[in-house]
Amino acid sequence: MFQVRFHGRGGQGVVTAAEMLAVAAFLEGRHAQAFPSFGSERTGAPVVSFCRIDDREIRVREPVSEPNALIIQDPTLLHQVDVFAGLRRDGYMLINSEHSFDELGVGEFARRFRRERMLTVPAGELARRSVGRPMPNAALLGGFAALSHVVSLKAVQAAIHEAFSGAVADGNAEAARQAYDAVNAQLRLLKEPTDA
Repeated sequence: MFQVRFHGRGGQGVVTAAEMLAVAAFLEGRHAQAFPSFGSERTGAPVVSFCRIDDREIRVREPVSEPNALIIQDPTLLHQVDVFAGLRRDGYMLINSEHSFDELGVGEFARRFRRERMLTVPAGELARRSVGRPMPNAALLGGFAALSHVVSLKAVQAAIHEAFSGAVADGNAEAARQAYDAVNAQLRLLKEPTDA
């Protein structure tokens, strides 16, 4: 079973992101579940949502305490909430930011994990350009597809079109494609030999 935990703030589409990831997995013939965990349900408050994906029926219902992947929609949470709790040693992390892990103040933590599984992508900015609002959720799913290969970009875009319609769906699908390309470009750079 592959378990994903999303961290963001109320109003950023954290719950919708988990639901779209579950739909993407379902469209590829897998079992999936998505659900939120709310504290204070106000705009700007920290929000967590979860998604599980498996080839078999999923019977577990509790929150994800040991995620295979973290998707951080709001980097201001990095030093306010224990977003890293339980992340598996072979886990993935994708943060909505144009800054590096060192610039975000979490470089030392990230270095404990496989470098090619710890990335940032400016999902909010990609969404702002494609949709007109800096909603990072759909773009992050495109980046996550490239990072983890748990779902395909095609399935993510289909899930986006199920969640939204018209220009909003098209813009979010484009933001997801751009994030997918940006993450793949980073992964290619990491694979290139360094001049020593």
